[in-house]
Amino acid sequence: MKRSSRVRAGSTVAVSVLSLALITGCGGNSGDSKGSGSTDSSSSSTAAAKAFSAAELKKLIISGADLDGYDVKSADTGGKFAASKDQVTVADAKCAPLAYVLTGFAPGDTSAYVNRMATEKNDEPTPTGTSDEDLDAAMNGLQDVLESKLTIVSLSSYDGGGAQDTMKSVSDAVSGCANGFTISAKGQDTQKFTKVAEEKSSGSGDESVAFAVTGKTEGDTTTVHGEVVRHGSTIATYYSISLAALAGKGGKYSVPAEIVKAQAAKLARS
Repeated sequence: MKRSSRVRAGSTVAVSVLSLALITGCGGNSGDSKGSGSTDSSSSSTAAAKAFSAAELKKLIISGADLDGYDVKSADTGGKFAASKDQVTVADAKCAPLAYVLTGFAPGDTSAYVNRMATEKNDEPTPTGTSDEDLDAAMNGLQDVLESKLTIVSLSSYDGGGAQDTMKSVSDAVSGCANGFTISAKGQDTQKFTKVAEEKSSGSGDESVAFAVTGKTEGDTTTVHGEVVRHGSTIATYYSISLAALAGKGGKYSVPAEIVKAQAAKLARS
């Protein structure tokens, strides 16, 4: 294959893999609850907490200024995929909180939420000519893209004990949906996840639970990772995808600890 053809083919693969990743992860923005994580003795005070508005959450969610080494932007896909929970269908209702995490929505019953997409930065060379060096640089850049991870981060906020109830629903879903679940969004092909397994959480916030969800994409078995953390009346969710894993070439990975840490620090300053 000629080098120019290789570059075009590599570009197609990168775009295709990214598109597959976005099918299950990107709703737009809205106007073991103990698990392996931590709990806090101040549960009685959080039960009476007041929810943040969507406008307030926009100020609290991470931005590029809060996270070195990542590009952070809106997770809105311009209407290509589900724009609301109403467009997300889950076969088993008890698994819905996990499905909402995987589509960037609030896992609980609230309209106050916002989300962002954090993608590892790669210095992708842009070829300026047709020399072997330029084309090799472009191919290396595409390889970097395929080896990167993207994470959908969402914040949602709840009145009263809503955040605690939501954490319990997530924890119950992790244990109750071990055999997987089926999800479809806005007329997209149905996605069957075959396994849900609890993982070691970051221990951040007042409560946290982490999990891995396994399914098949284009015939390849892939695993994506999620974590849900409660900070008082606010819940942060993280959904990470390795593009290399979706292409059948990735090894083990998890929700990047630096993203969880950066979001926790920003919430702590509120």
